[in-house]
Amino acid sequence: MATIYKVHPETPQTRKIETIRDALRKGAVMLYPTDTVYAIGCDLTVKSAIDRMRQLKQLSNDKPLTFMCSSLSNIAEYAHVSDPAYRQIRHLIPGTYTFLLPATKQVPKLVMNPKRKTTGIRVPNSPICLALIEALSNPIVSTSALSLMDLDATPVPSKAELFDVVGPQVDLIIDDDRDLTYGLSTILNLAEPTYPTIERRGLGWEHAAELGIEVDEASMLPPH
Repeated sequence: MATIYKVHPETPQTRKIETIRDALRKGAVMLYPTDTVYAIGCDLTVKSAIDRMRQLKQLSNDKPLTFMCSSLSNIAEYAHVSDPAYRQIRHLIPGTYTFLLPATKQVPKLVMNPKRKTTGIRVPNSPICLALIEALSNPIVSTSALSLMDLDATPVPSKAELFDVVGPQVDLIIDDDRDLTYGLSTILNLAEPTYPTIERRGLGWEHAAELGIEVDEASMLPPH
């Protein structure tokens, strides 16, 4: 069973963050809160942990995974950011947005789209996430934990139900003592600087549209 860490949502305790960081460096997989949904996460540089995440989500290797960075300069280490994309991103971070961008050589092949050579990156508006990234000095691979639930039987699971189902499959759980949230990130395809699009209308998509990013007609399709 996973170890549960109670972490303050606004002022994460340094000692607990460091303990979690040490576990992630050793290959731990965690269940943790973000500014959207609870997610499954691990250290971007630990291949064995990424493999476990793919097994948990039943994802084939051609399905890309998103990861979280701490800032726009941090994004630029892992993605080629055009001038138009730079201007759009700086208005949207930190926040509930996933940016699809051309990957640099820093991105492990296990998390990128193998055909398009793109990667999905977020800068979350979450003190816990940002504290973990800073302590780890690496991005955190992140994917929604809700798809591990039987949403037909439990369309709106409680936090206790999420912990009961996912807890046995991960090494540690971060509990921020807040109610479970269900909003998903808005996915913005910025890989083509001349034609940026909103591929999924999640939280805050209207703000992205105000920046001139076109809405894909299929962007309301179910995210899972």
